[in-house]
Amino acid sequence: MNDAEEAAQTNEGAAQVQVAVTDCPPEDARTVFRALNAVFRSDRATDDGPADSAGSGVTVWAATVDVSTPPAETAPRRLTAPVTATLQGGYWAVDRLRAGLASVFAVQEVGSTSGDQEQEAQLRLVTRPTAA
Repeated sequence: MNDAEEAAQTNEGAAQVQVAVTDCPPEDARTVFRALNAVFRSDRATDDGPADSAGSGVTVWAATVDVSTPPAETAPRRLTAPVTATLQGGYWAVDRLRAGLASVFAVQEVGSTSGDQEQEAQLRLVTRPTAA
């Protein structure tokens, strides 16, 4: 993508990605959202960590992430278990967010749905292996 195409994406509001995190303990959800805040801007404050929910249903934690600026460099983060993250937004924005997450976690795409203007990608995040 050239600079003009990237600017057009950003100006049209296509630089926002909805992120939903499920299937994990609250501390891992906090780790993911803190990593997102370190790499991009989000609507969650750094200290706004997901809380444990009462009840037996599935818990989903969500945030909107702005990927209009290049991802910041940050150190890999440790998770206690695999985390499922669902990204929804424009193709360019989802790709940029996926790349940002890959700088922090090991990322495996487990599913995706494509539309005319948007895509949804389901990712499995785990702790990145360290060099021995």
